[in-house]
Amino acid sequence: MDGRDRQQGKESDDWRKGDKVERKKRDQKPRGPRTGKDRGRDEKKRPREDRGQAPREGSHEKSLWPPGNMLYPLPVVMASCGRPGEKPNIITVAWAGTVCSSPAMVSISVRKERYSYQIIKETGAFVINLVTKDLVFAADHCGVRSGRDEDKFKEMGLTPQPSRKVAPPGILESPVNIECKVDQTIPLGSHDMFIAQVLGVTVDERYQDAAGKFHLNDMGLVAYSHGAYRTLGGCVGTFGYSVKKSKKGR
Repeated sequence: MDGRDRQQGKESDDWRKGDKVERKKRDQKPRGPRTGKDRGRDEKKRPREDRGQAPREGSHEKSLWPPGNMLYPLPVVMASCGRPGEKPNIITVAWAGTVCSSPAMVSISVRKERYSYQIIKETGAFVINLVTKDLVFAADHCGVRSGRDEDKFKEMGLTPQPSRKVAPPGILESPVNIECKVDQTIPLGSHDMFIAQVLGVTVDERYQDAAGKFHLNDMGLVAYSHGAYRTLGGCVGTFGYSVKKSKKGR
């Protein structure tokens, strides 16, 4: 979702477009034998003291919606790309994720009409830059403006950072830059998925302690959830904590 193509009048923001569709679906009456009026009549039949109370155990009612994207929250990232001799560009992506641990591989899904799509297709490389709360404004801007019309690095005051393993630059202000080489492109429908190998990762040493531990969760990373950018909340558990044996004496 690298930006709005003003000339063609295309909607640019992929995840927001998806959200608009989801909200429209949400506002429609649920399909099936039970309608809102049905539930209203049922509500009137319930004893007055039961109305407005929390659902009784085992009585959770759910509505069936049409197929749609409701897998939230998601990481919001800025993917930088560029052709040799041209200004680099930034496309903000929410359809992104890890697809393999060894070898390390990631994916981003991009619409064919996006300005960055052809650049990535031709060069076979991009850099995923993680977004912090200090970069949210820039990330949003890069998602609603097209690189056809402006230099996003310049407009947002961002600094191109030379990459170590690929040609496109990363974003210096981002604390983590993931350098990627496209392994395959999979046409899916509205989007094509670029599956890429991670060739290298650069990190901000300010978040690495003397023992070499990298404190990723201290960066103020941001997620995208149903139309809103949100910071991460407090820790509610760590990997494997549910099966760890309790310490003696407890």
